[in-house]
Amino acid sequence: MVDEHSLPVVAVVVAAGLGTRFGGPVPKQITSLTGKAVVAVAVESLAAGGCDEAVVVMKEGMHNHLQLALAASPIPVHFVTGGDTRQDSVRRGLRYIAEDERLSQATTVLIHDAVRPLVPAYIVEDVIAAVEAGAVAVTPVIEVTDTIRQIDGEGSRVIDRSTLRAVQTPQGFDRAVITQCHDQLLRDGGTVTDDISCCERYGHHATLVEGSRMALKITEPIDLDIAEVLAKAAAGAGHHSGRRVGRMLRAVSPSNVVDKLSKGGKD
Repeated sequence: MVDEHSLPVVAVVVAAGLGTRFGGPVPKQITSLTGKAVVAVAVESLAAGGCDEAVVVMKEGMHNHLQLALAASPIPVHFVTGGDTRQDSVRRGLRYIAEDERLSQATTVLIHDAVRPLVPAYIVEDVIAAVEAGAVAVTPVIEVTDTIRQIDGEGSRVIDRSTLRAVQTPQGFDRAVITQCHDQLLRDGGTVTDDISCCERYGHHATLVEGSRMALKITEPIDLDIAEVLAKAAAGAGHHSGRRVGRMLRAVSPSNVVDKLSKGGKD
C-alpha cells in the first residue's frame, strides 16, 4: 500500500514566456528581485508552501541562465524546454513528470507562473490541501476592486464587480485529470487562457480558494518595483507572512504605494 504522505507534490513552473510587455535586455524570469532571480523567488515560495520538487519550463537557450539562478533552490529542480504557447509549455512539463520514475508517483501537481514570485506560503498550502481533500482543479482568486466596463458596439456598460474574481496561480490539480485534459485539448486543437479552464472544458468542477494581492504578476517594469516594495514589507513582517502583509496593504491606498515608488522608496 502506498503512503500518500510520501508522494511528492510537484510544481510545474512556467518560465518560457517572451516577456514582450516587460521589455529590456534581461528576461523578466531572471530579473533580480530582492537580490535573487524572479524565478528563484517563485520556487522558494512554492517550496515554503509544501512543494517537494519543481519542473521549470523554459525558453530554448535559457538552460544555463536558469540553472545558475536556481543553483541554491531549496528543492530539486528539473528543466524542460517549452513550446510555442503556454499550453504547449505546460503540457511538456506534465509529460516530463509522467515520464520520470519518481515524479510520476505524484498525484497532486501545481502549475505556477514564474512571474508571480511572491505568492504566500499559505496560499500554496491551501491549494495543495484542497486537491488532497478531493478537488480535481483548484485556483486562488481575489476580488476585483476596479470598476469594470464592458464594451458593447459603440457603447459600454458597467459590470457588477461583486460577481467577478481575478484568477491567480499556483493552480492545483489531480495530476491524472490535468494531464488527460491537456492531451485532449491538443487533439481537439482548442485554446484556453489557463489550466483551470482546460479542466472545465472537459466537465471538471473548478474549486476556488482565497488568493492574495501579494501574488501579483510581473508584466511591466512598474510591477517589479511594486514587488520589491511588497517583498521588503514581507521581510519586515516575517518570512512568507502573506496575511499580515495583506492587512498592511489594505490599510493604504494603491496611490500611496505608487507615490512612494516615485520618490525612490523613501518616506
